[in-house]
Order: sequence, then structure tokens, then C-alpha cells
Amino acid sequence: MQMIAIILVLSLFVGLLGMNSRIGFWGNFFASLLLTPLVGLLLVIASGSKKSSHN
Repeated sequence: MQMIAIILVLSLFVGLLGMNSRIGFWGNFFASLLLTPLVGLLLVIASGSKKSSHN
């Protein structure tokens, strides 16, 4: 039970780190849950930031 809580908290942290990435919070959060938080963190680092639209 503790391991599930740790994975959930780490996945939440990875999701928060990836809020401004192309995948966004939910994409990074679910990727971290399905894979591992470490792989999710690598996805955050590998995915670039959102492109800002200048009108």
C-alpha cells in the first residue's frame, strides 16, 4: 500500500513539473502512472515546452 502511495505522489510531482510541456500535466501524470515516475520524468525532460502563440 505504501508503494502505491509513493508512486502516486511521485507521478503527481512529475505531472506538475510537466505542466508547461507539450504533453501537459495529465499526459505526464498518466505516463508516470503507467510506466514509472522515472520514465515520466525523462519524458518531461525530453518533451519541449509548449510553443507560445504570438498573434
